[in-house]
Amino acid sequence: MAIIKYPLWLLYRIWFYILVAIPIIIMFPLLIISISREEWYPYFFKLARIWSKFILIGMGFGYKIKRDQALDANKSYMFVANHTSMADIMLMLVAVKNPFVFVGKQELSKIPLFGFFYKRTCILVDRSSAKSRQAVFLRAQKRLKQGSSICIFPEGGVPEEHVVLDSFKDGAFRLAINHQIPVVPITFYDNKKRFSYTFFSGSPGKMRAKIHKCLPTEGLTIKDTKSLNDKARTLILNDLTLSLGAKKSHSNQE
Repeated sequence: MAIIKYPLWLLYRIWFYILVAIPIIIMFPLLIISISREEWYPYFFKLARIWSKFILIGMGFGYKIKRDQALDANKSYMFVANHTSMADIMLMLVAVKNPFVFVGKQELSKIPLFGFFYKRTCILVDRSSAKSRQAVFLRAQKRLKQGSSICIFPEGGVPEEHVVLDSFKDGAFRLAINHQIPVVPITFYDNKKRFSYTFFSGSPGKMRAKIHKCLPTEGLTIKDTKSLNDKARTLILNDLTLSLGAKKSHSNQE
């Protein structure tokens, strides 16, 4: 059975990269225009959402988004979520309608075609460089002043397969407090199962996300960073733990 599955998984991975490239090629002139000025970023964001939906649907991922709170279209937020899959970027873009800018690792800028737009629209960070991490704050500040929101995966990378949720870095929460913008925790339930970083894995199916109620930052100071971090992580971890528990219970009943 495994001998049959390995070629199918390989084809599934190749198909993913084909789906990533197709809409970029088709929309290339519009994408180039939309990134030519920073103030036109909301137009790029709309195109990115189309790109994301195309990939998720093409991969056979039926996504379902639950929202505990409606977000103000004219307000900036700090979006944080658990990170387990290459499809996290796509599901985040589909789940959140407010234009936001990703803070992500600069290694992704090396991916052909995708990397061209990634490095021109995202805030790149070299986590091994203190200077690079400081530059993130300056670039994020500029984006927030332009009315965009920020999205960070606060685990700082993808944890090992057996880890449900890694510890959170403080950067996203320090930035949110500095700019007095709400933190919006988001839980991705199925992305690891659907399309993890383990090469020979993945399958079509349901992808669920939950946008939790905002965690306010009004009146908080830098001293409250760790507390805010813990609140966001606990919210996501409890949600993931409940989901995993429900799955195990369902499997036992069967």
